[in-house]
Amino acid sequence: MGEGDFWDDQERAAKVSAEHARQAQRLAEYRSLSEDVSDLGELAAMAREEERAGSLTEEFTQEITDGLARAEERLFVLEESRLFGGDHDAGDAVVTIQSGEGGTDAQDWAEMLLRMYLRWAEDRGFTATVQDRQDGQEAGIKSATFTLEGSNAYGLMSAERGVHRLVRLSPFDSANRRQTSFAAVQVAPLVTDEAGVEIDDKDIRVDTYRASGAGGQHVNKTDSAVRITHLPTGVVVQCQNERSQTQNRATAMNMLRSRLVELELQRREEEAARERGESMTIGFGSQIRSYVIHPYSMVKDLRTG
Repeated sequence: MGEGDFWDDQERAAKVSAEHARQAQRLAEYRSLSEDVSDLGELAAMAREEERAGSLTEEFTQEITDGLARAEERLFVLEESRLFGGDHDAGDAVVTIQSGEGGTDAQDWAEMLLRMYLRWAEDRGFTATVQDRQDGQEAGIKSATFTLEGSNAYGLMSAERGVHRLVRLSPFDSANRRQTSFAAVQVAPLVTDEAGVEIDDKDIRVDTYRASGAGGQHVNKTDSAVRITHLPTGVVVQCQNERSQTQNRATAMNMLRSRLVELELQRREEEAARERGESMTIGFGSQIRSYVIHPYSMVKDLRTG
């Protein structure tokens, strides 16, 4: 970064600067944790002396116990961050959930997954924003797309990419029979216009329409929602979350850039899968994880057994 021509290549400079900032933050967290652990060691030594003197208090013991718990939690986060060495792992993500085989049950299952990820994001301290949602006719959703912003958001969510299977007694079946439902989760790195992904205007078609669902009079009475079709690939993205058409278009363009990056990553994965003789559909035999509620309760990740 100290080279005189470092900023001549803006794209390379941005990547190096971002990586430098991530590593500097990780180093600062490590040093802070190391200091706290050293302090805990001194407190533990004092506690042993007080115990021998018969003056050790419950409050002092609890202080050390709480400090150890906080240190273990911070250590887990640091160790977890070591797993994310991919180009996009440290960045934000675009997540799309789509219902598959199973009719209304599958649409309900897709909405359950959406709620699950949004709650997880909240607990994690991430910012999750639903950019598009297509409701099912009876219940649930046909599809939904949300952005996820936070440290290692893409690295964490990329493990969810694939088909998810639910087995339960159907609440939509009058005979209350067992139903198997499927939903697919797509995860792409959130790419902005500064990331160097070029999209020619002649390669896209932009349509506007009235946003559906809650949002007030402005949202429902103006053509603020935006749908962008990338003609060479057939990729379609939609955004209706923002109040203005301009904002929705900007967000949709970033979503399109993200999908194009995902397509390239997917192409590489599919080539590797073909070499292994594998394929994926949103149906039986292709799930990465099964959630069984009936006749027994079990969550099983089929990638790890």
